[in-house]
Amino acid sequence: MTGARPEQAVLTRDTDMSKTAETKAVIEGMVDGLNDHRIGDIGEFFAQSFRWMGNAGCGTKPDLQAFQDNWQKPFQAAFHDKVCVDEARLYMGEWAAAFGRQEATHGGTFMGIEPTGKRIEIRYMDFWKVEDGRITDNYVMVDFPYVLAQLGVDCFNGEGWEAFDRGDKEPPKP
Repeated sequence: MTGARPEQAVLTRDTDMSKTAETKAVIEGMVDGLNDHRIGDIGEFFAQSFRWMGNAGCGTKPDLQAFQDNWQKPFQAAFHDKVCVDEARLYMGEWAAAFGRQEATHGGTFMGIEPTGKRIEIRYMDFWKVEDGRITDNYVMVDFPYVLAQLGVDCFNGEGWEAFDRGDKEPPKP
């Protein structure tokens, strides 16, 4: 790349490293709360002005109430017996990140797919900002194409790039 470079890591540049232990405690408690399927009192871990910013298919939730009503409740209605397993967590000052999976039973309608009763895996990545003992921001990626594939829907219509991994297709020419 020639010329001026874009500014990098603006959100974490000024993180207060002395807050790492507090951030860790909040995130660990929140994950336990989600595994306990708490909704009504989950504000113990989230600021009222909490922002949840998801990928396509997940949407964005501008505050705690929207997160509860438009993510937690529909998600729990679609997926029963859900358990969250963070496979890795990182903590840096007021920031935390994790990736992992949720294991759940497809017991309610999800994206127009009637319940299958299948036990599935829902992979995710999360980045959280913790301020004053509460999560204020959550940047999240949920692997909905993988969820849909487990439910029998190929949202890539056979054109997913996994074919390159198998050598079925030639990579695109530059």
